[in-house]
Amino acid sequence: MLRARPNLKNKLSATLKSWLPILQSDPLEIEETLLTCARDNPFVRVQSGMRTDFSSQRFYKLPKNALGDHIERLSVRPKTLHQTLNEQLLSPLFPTQMSLKIAMDIIDNLSPEGYFEGDTQTQASSLGVLASDYEKVRQRFAYLDPPGIAARDLMESFYFQLIQHEELDLPTYELCAKILEDLEQHQKYRHNPLYLKAMQTITSFKNPPALEFAENLPPIIPDILVLEEDGDISVQLNEGYYPKVVLEQHKITADNGYLKEKLKEARDLVDALQMRHQTIQKIGLMLVEYQYDFFKGGAIKPMRLVDIAEEFGYSASTISRAISNKYLACSRGVFAIKCFFATALEGDVSNAAIKEFLLEIISKEDRQHPMSDLKILELVERQFGLKMVRRTITKYRKLLNIASSTERKKLYNIALNLT
Repeated sequence: MLRARPNLKNKLSATLKSWLPILQSDPLEIEETLLTCARDNPFVRVQSGMRTDFSSQRFYKLPKNALGDHIERLSVRPKTLHQTLNEQLLSPLFPTQMSLKIAMDIIDNLSPEGYFEGDTQTQASSLGVLASDYEKVRQRFAYLDPPGIAARDLMESFYFQLIQHEELDLPTYELCAKILEDLEQHQKYRHNPLYLKAMQTITSFKNPPALEFAENLPPIIPDILVLEEDGDISVQLNEGYYPKVVLEQHKITADNGYLKEKLKEARDLVDALQMRHQTIQKIGLMLVEYQYDFFKGGAIKPMRLVDIAEEFGYSASTISRAISNKYLACSRGVFAIKCFFATALEGDVSNAAIKEFLLEIISKEDRQHPMSDLKILELVERQFGLKMVRRTITKYRKLLNIASSTERKKLYNIALNLT
């Protein structure tokens, strides 16, 4: 019995290698891949997973780039972000011609992700208004859709989105605000009876705010659904979109070698599709095991492809192909599965941990004397006990949409003048 297991594993590996395109295909590609594999095979019928009647399917609340919303948008010409915002420039938020002029200038200075990229002083001067008046109008965008629009960075976007949760009672709202002030240490509030409700609110925030208006991007359908109910986490495949391979019945005479071979290929195709499901399901379970803290609101931990490959008994290259162009949906959003394999900089330190530390120290910095990238580098090296170069810190800061020390000082002064 002990000798049978490796033989079975070798057989499965050989089948996976034969049908690797099936393993690599994402939910939008797999039907076409199966049709290609089943071409000229009389025993195979591929039943599409994209049904016209969705009444019996179970849907999950995913970002606007999921297929359900993509199909809905096909029926009408989708509005652009600018059109959507301009339609909302109404009283009482924008009661005067000047406030409308400022609001339209703010819209013209939004990045594709929905963040405000302009310099308040420069833009205000070009319009002949005070910087403080310009900033007051920008703050009103916190009440527009999409939530978080026109914020300067991720954290301000979260504050803007919090404002729109009018259903929250005051204690829960205040707890959300406290957690956002020190998001890295959110677990220190876990004994608060409102903690779970507050974290559910925060993890529902969009990032970036204009995600649903992203252009020229294919729709994303996650393969893996990580669901949480009453504190328990479960993993499901998003099987509602998967096609099925149906074996057709045909009589085969004993001397018909061609049909026998086609029947074998058809059965192998069914097995390969089932193995694809099992492989991705197991990857999802292992991700939850390895990255449990992330699904509870923490940071992504360093994780190597070779570690998960050893659990399967496959090569790292096979697992890499299995997760390529695959996505996972959870309460925190939709993520490429590859992003969970955070690069280990040294030992147990990941680039994700560095970024979170960077966010933390900047949120607590002296606003009169913001830290330079060189100073941040010193703190990072001291905290994690490793050597880095300043340009790496600059790259991480830009990826987090954090302004330079000079720009941050300007923003802090503007905020101070508004209080």
